[in-house]
Amino acid sequence: MTRARATLLALAAGFVATMVTTDPVRASEPLIADVDHHLVAVTAGFTGTELLVFGSVQGAGEVVIVVHGPKEEIAVRRKDRVAGIWINQESVSFEGVPAFYHVATTAFGPIDLPGSALRRHQIGVDNLRFRTAEAEDGPGSVLFAQALVRNKINIGHYSAQFGRVERRGGRLFRSAILIPANVPVGTYTIETLLVQNGQVVGAQTTPLFVNKEGFGAQVFRMAHLHALLYGIAAILIAAVAGFVANWVFRKL
Repeated sequence: MTRARATLLALAAGFVATMVTTDPVRASEPLIADVDHHLVAVTAGFTGTELLVFGSVQGAGEVVIVVHGPKEEIAVRRKDRVAGIWINQESVSFEGVPAFYHVATTAFGPIDLPGSALRRHQIGVDNLRFRTAEAEDGPGSVLFAQALVRNKINIGHYSAQFGRVERRGGRLFRSAILIPANVPVGTYTIETLLVQNGQVVGAQTTPLFVNKEGFGAQVFRMAHLHALLYGIAAILIAAVAGFVANWVFRKL
C-alpha cells in the first residue's frame, strides 16, 4: 500500500468512527459504507482508476460489495461456417445488462446466503439477470447469456472471481476496486451488504458517476446530441484536410 493510500485509509477510518460516535442513530445501524470519490473523470489520458470502498459494521458477519452498471442492451450472435465462410446466424438480444460488474467479500468460501438472496442481489456471474424478448426466451438463450458473460470477462468488464474485502480492527472494512480504462460512461451502483446467519441484515447503496471531461467530452456530446452538425463538421474538416494535403504535394 502506498503512503497516500495508507493516509486516505486512516482518514476514512477516522471519518467513519466520528460518524458512529457522534450520531447515535447511525451508531445503531448494522452497516455504514461509503466510497473515497463518487465521480470518475474520463479524460484523453485516462488509464483507469482505483476506488476505495470503506465502512464499519456492527458485530460479526461477512461484508459483500457488488458494483454494477450502467445498464445496456447487447445482441449476442452465433457464427456458423457456411460454404467455408463464417457468417452470423442465430442471435439473442439482452436488456438490462450491466456494462461493468464486480463483487468483493470478506468470505473466503461460499457466501452464506440462500440461492434466492444471491439471485436477488446478483452476487456472482451465475446469478446475473438479463432480460430477453419473449420470443427469444428459452433454453437456448442461456447459452447466449453465458457467451455474453465470457466476453465481458475477456475485456475486463466482469470479474469471474470475487475480490477481497479486508477487515480492520474488527469493525472497519475496506476494499480497493479497479475501474479499467475502457469502461463506458454512466451511473454505477455500489451495493454493500452485511451477511449474518444466512441473512442480509444491513445494506447500503452508493452511487458512482463516470463522466467524460475535457475536449474529448465536448466532441462526444456533440456527436450524440447534434449528430447532423457533427457529421457536417467531420465532412468539412476532411475536405479541408484533403485540399491542404493536395496543395502541399503540388508545391513539393
